[in-house]
Amino acid sequence: MGLDITRIQAICFDIDGSLVDTDDAYVERLAGWLARLGRLLRGSDPQHLARRLVMAAESPINTLVTWMDWLHLDQILGPGMDALHRLRGVSPPARARLIPGARSALERLARHYPLAVVTAREQSSALDILRSHALAKHFACIATARSARRAKPHPGPILWASAQLGCPAHALLMVGDTTVDILSGRRAGAQTAGLLCGFGRQEELMRAGADIIFPGPGALADYLLWTGRPQPGIV
Repeated sequence: MGLDITRIQAICFDIDGSLVDTDDAYVERLAGWLARLGRLLRGSDPQHLARRLVMAAESPINTLVTWMDWLHLDQILGPGMDALHRLRGVSPPARARLIPGARSALERLARHYPLAVVTAREQSSALDILRSHALAKHFACIATARSARRAKPHPGPILWASAQLGCPAHALLMVGDTTVDILSGRRAGAQTAGLLCGFGRQEELMRAGADIIFPGPGALADYLLWTGRPQPGIV
């Protein structure tokens, strides 16, 4: 693994689990539903059980999405697959906290690279959550669930962002926390960076073909902006 930094002219970010910690929002909502089951839980902690269920569900969902794409069933099951992609993009902005280091990372990177969002959220949801955390100003464009005909892991959203940025896809870096982000970036011809601050696990991100993996966005910014390394494109 490893990045060719000389290729990078712009950076695309996923939102959920990469910039904003929506995991806790999902857990809180599910815990509320589980708490209503009362005695059926037999003394289990709804919060603990909800977190286990949310984390356990992510990999199977990503695996299902990937297999449908590989088997070329996406043309038949496209609407259902897109619904799976958007499952992670329904949490209210007020309940989601920023990933530690995300704001600083974006502020630093935006001084040197054009930035874009590539998300499975609908446009209104994406804008709401970015604006609620004062992040929208950092992005030159936002690829949402309807920007392209198909959602991630199809390359369409990244290719759309590439066109908006006026930057060839092979010169992009796609950053995300799940295999769906990595596969989408690779299929578009972009380099990819996995983040461990969301649902994704190192082993599955590596299997998906991530060029490099970081604990979170702060470590990514540190790596890209290390002053000892040449930084083509920096103004």
